[in-house]
Amino acid sequence: MNTLVASAAEAPQAGVAPRSLQSATTEVAWVRLALIAIALAFLTLFLFVPLVTVFYEAFKKGWDVYLAAILEPDARSAIALTLLAAAISVPANLLFGVSAAWAIAKFDFRGKNLLLTLIDLPFSVSPVIAGLIYVLVFGMQGWFGSWFIDNDIKIIFAVPGIVLATIFVTFPFVARELIPLMQAQGQEQEEAARVLGANGWQMFWRVTLPNVKWALLYGVILCNARAMGEFGAVSVVSGHIRGQTNTMPLHIEIVYNEYQFAAAFAVASLLALLALVTLGLKYIVEQRVKGQRRAVGDRSE
Repeated sequence: MNTLVASAAEAPQAGVAPRSLQSATTEVAWVRLALIAIALAFLTLFLFVPLVTVFYEAFKKGWDVYLAAILEPDARSAIALTLLAAAISVPANLLFGVSAAWAIAKFDFRGKNLLLTLIDLPFSVSPVIAGLIYVLVFGMQGWFGSWFIDNDIKIIFAVPGIVLATIFVTFPFVARELIPLMQAQGQEQEEAARVLGANGWQMFWRVTLPNVKWALLYGVILCNARAMGEFGAVSVVSGHIRGQTNTMPLHIEIVYNEYQFAAAFAVASLLALLALVTLGLKYIVEQRVKGQRRAVGDRSE
């Protein structure tokens, strides 16, 4: 009897986790507050202060100076070229990302792992190295340079080179958002649609695409943000020709080095504004993607 009483006294009360488990998942109040303070201090120092500084410097000399810097011919050319590069590279990566994700998630074939590795290549290769590779391939002294010169085709130090470099650094984003979700969804719905007589296009438009639309939009947003802000690869292949091959990041660098600070911060504020809009859209779509993945997990269980 005494043994039973002692055992009951030593046993944890119902609904109360053992002390070892509690210590692994909870912290005292001062530790939580310290961690939150460190995170907020880091964000303030490296995100909020630079962001506020950009807009402050952009509007410091007045609205007229700001508009003059934005409407200046070289600035307008840089803005137009940035939008053009994004308008070409994002749809191209959208097509590639959907095709690659569908092939990897829905089919088994030789070289699947190699294809996954190649999709991650821009994450591991410096953008500057990627730009240099394009120069070595398409430049005047490159492998195909003489052929392009003979046919009066300009790739390097022209718009095509900028578009190619932008496509290279951005092509993993759409595919990498779609592949995990499509793999988690499995092939049951497509197989059911096939049994009911649907062809490939019908399965894609009516089954696959509705199930991945939010992840697809999320990847497109990330791809567009990287395309507009890319500097390294574009800097190598552009030639820095003012009014012709300068994108917004390159234009900011040039005018800043010329001590035109108001002009530099004015264009930088446009990029910052695009980043804020992208961040807002990213957050909204991210919540949709999380909900979609939770629904897929519930169905799989």
